[in-house]
Amino acid sequence: MQALKFDWNPITGIDIVGNFKIHFYSLMWVIAFILGWYIMKRIFTKEKVSIEYLDPLFIYTVLATMLGARLGHVLFYQSELITEDFFSIFLPFKFKGGFEFTGFQGLASHGAAIGIIVGMYLYRKKYKYKSLLWILDRIVITVASGAVFIRIGNFINSEIIGKITDSNLGVRFIQDQYYKSEIVQRTGIKDVQKAYHAVTENPQFQNLLDAVPYRHPSQLYESFCYIFVFLILLYFYTKTTKKDQPGFLFGLFLILLWTIRFFIEFTKEPQGEEYINWFGLNTGQWLSIPFVLIGLYFMFVYKPQKTAN
Repeated sequence: MQALKFDWNPITGIDIVGNFKIHFYSLMWVIAFILGWYIMKRIFTKEKVSIEYLDPLFIYTVLATMLGARLGHVLFYQSELITEDFFSIFLPFKFKGGFEFTGFQGLASHGAAIGIIVGMYLYRKKYKYKSLLWILDRIVITVASGAVFIRIGNFINSEIIGKITDSNLGVRFIQDQYYKSEIVQRTGIKDVQKAYHAVTENPQFQNLLDAVPYRHPSQLYESFCYIFVFLILLYFYTKTTKKDQPGFLFGLFLILLWTIRFFIEFTKEPQGEEYINWFGLNTGQWLSIPFVLIGLYFMFVYKPQKTAN
């Protein structure tokens, strides 16, 4: 069973020019959105909804997800950016401590969820072919599928890492343990990527490798669980009549996803410089509870008005 443990020290992207780099994490977002578009196209076709509404829905979803996720991260986990590096909130660059292309890093799923709900509300105000809950009941299927890839992207980036563990599933995140400037200094190798890989490939740096603890691969736990969220939602949509009960799939999604998030948080390290720890629960767990309660409401309490569209 010891063989299940491994060192994680990947190439995280492709260098293009200077500091500009195509990050695999960004590609995971692209895959998530493309797959979501394809799933919604199948839904629109199945339910005989005009495809002309699909592209605007895609645009609203992308903008709402990215903006909500970014603002959510800043508000919930890194509010110091508001005063210390304001423009980095909205741009894929870091300005504090030197200009650097970073891509859109620091995205919170709680913020993304709020952003999507707001975005769908605004979309529904302009395109009134179906009700808001009809849209939410179907968009959550695509969100669940996309969440699988986003967490894989987090794993590639060695971010949102788990707590130290002695279990047989532990992973050593080399690039989380040693930052770029530190790894260059400790190895004396100026090329950052070569310096990182020297840690795992060169016996000379065994002491650096030994200092890296094994951690839970929480990102993979979460990604694996989200596969089942997607499959459960897809089952209820395709094999039952629950898709015709407004709010049911939306509520089911909220309960499943945020319950998973609540329990996975027990294996994660706290995120951001500002986090809460009330009654043994962290920021992510406290933020998950309202979503679960909302989900319960839509599944078991909410009754649509007969005149609703």
